[in-house]
Amino acid sequence: MKTQKHRILGLLLMTGLATTAQTSNFGELSIFPETQMSIVGDFNNTPTGAVMNDGELIVYSDFNNDGLYSYLDSANNGLTRFEGTSVQQITGGQPTEFYNVLFNNSSSGSALELIGDISIVNRAEFSNGIVKNNDFGGRIEFEQFADHKYTSNASHVDGSVHKIGDTAFDFPIGNGGFYGKAAISVPDADTDLFVAEYFLENSNALHPHNLAVGVIKIIDDAEYWIITREQGSSEVLLTLSWNDDTTPAAITAGPTSAIHVVRWDEQQGFWIDEGGIVDEVNQTVTTRAEVSSYGVFTLARVKEEIILPGDIVVYNAISPNDDNQNNFFYIQGIANYPNNTVRVYNRWGVKVFETTGYNETDNVFTGFSDGKTTVSKDKQLPTGTYFYVINYEYTDGAGSSRTVKKAGYLYINKDE
Repeated sequence: MKTQKHRILGLLLMTGLATTAQTSNFGELSIFPETQMSIVGDFNNTPTGAVMNDGELIVYSDFNNDGLYSYLDSANNGLTRFEGTSVQQITGGQPTEFYNVLFNNSSSGSALELIGDISIVNRAEFSNGIVKNNDFGGRIEFEQFADHKYTSNASHVDGSVHKIGDTAFDFPIGNGGFYGKAAISVPDADTDLFVAEYFLENSNALHPHNLAVGVIKIIDDAEYWIITREQGSSEVLLTLSWNDDTTPAAITAGPTSAIHVVRWDEQQGFWIDEGGIVDEVNQTVTTRAEVSSYGVFTLARVKEEIILPGDIVVYNAISPNDDNQNNFFYIQGIANYPNNTVRVYNRWGVKVFETTGYNETDNVFTGFSDGKTTVSKDKQLPTGTYFYVINYEYTDGAGSSRTVKKAGYLYINKDE
């Protein structure tokens, strides 16, 4: 948000009685450094109003901004405090720019209803009270170097949070009275924009959990996150958290190394594994590499014994029926090891497909016989059981290289 930096004088108009008072600003108001101003009734910054807060403004009731609300000098650490004891609404036809903001509302439930758009330049302090925007249409954005502190079950954002910039960020999101932290690593550009929201709901109805193949064993049926990239082309590591009060014991029981991040793949129409590096102390799981795409994520428990070196996962079923879902033999992570060969044979041992440099996009097996040495070239293969042989060159963390070979069954069903 661009702010015009200039010194202005204050003009306030007080209307109403003390019990129903509203403070309306029609002109220019500066709150100077080391100056504190309190507003007991509603505060209304009208379309002609301009507020520059380099001091401290305490708001005990509703806040509306239809004009300009910002700051003059970041060195002054201007602070806006929401200190209500009943529900406060934050509204406005114009975006509000807080340098620092404190949410400290003691009412239960959704203490602060965000209807307008706000941005945070430096820091948001979540002391008490939930800021809810998903039912009210408001937008909260953290700018380039902005952060937050004290976020908890008692105080967070119930709804979506936007983050712009090239700094790592923990999203202060939650739902149903629980904080459901998600975090991203450093994006590439300061114009990149990510959005995150947490849902204390079962994702199964929209994204069936039975459509999970490969290493995925059990999917979290109590919560999920939506992480999207609205601007830019950055690929980031994603961190999700678990909570003993929300995350099913079926996910967290047993060795925590089996807890991974999984993503619903819209194109393939099934859940895929994004890997997992577990921090037991902080109860978080981070993807092993940059996520392959964005959308719906949750936690899952995986079959660690079938993950190949280099985090390669073979999804051994395809349904090439032109529905744009599960239409090719998906070998997750194989593109990271381009020195590879993939062969597919029918049940009589006749080779029906062979290629080198197999990837996850255009050099893939789609259920058609292909390659110079295969039979029935360019013919769609019938429904049935086939088997595959994968070879790829893998270099471990110590720098030692070896060829990994994996063979197994592949099921083709062109009727599903």
